[in-house]
Amino acid sequence: MPDVIVYDPSRNWILLIEAVTSAGPIDGKRRKELKDLFKNDTAGLVFVTAFSDRKTMRRFLDQISWETEVWIADNPDHIIHFDGERFLGPYPDTQPT
Repeated sequence: MPDVIVYDPSRNWILLIEAVTSAGPIDGKRRKELKDLFKNDTAGLVFVTAFSDRKTMRRFLDQISWETEVWIADNPDHIIHFDGERFLGPYPDTQPT
């Protein structure tokens, strides 16, 4: 299970949030594991890796999966999106991770 699960009923999204300090970033392997874990849910899945600061994030940049989000605690009003056609939201599995 991810560290935090948040459901947004207005959008029917489930935000799956991993603290990098507990399990590492959401890389391609972890993204697939989480998708498999929630495969029977009809809500869209949004994958977020949480970092304490940018310095920590830089150590993991090459591991973060595309079509995921990054949140940094020391700058909580912003989110960083890793590629994709839109900023925040679930993505279908049409492209490799």
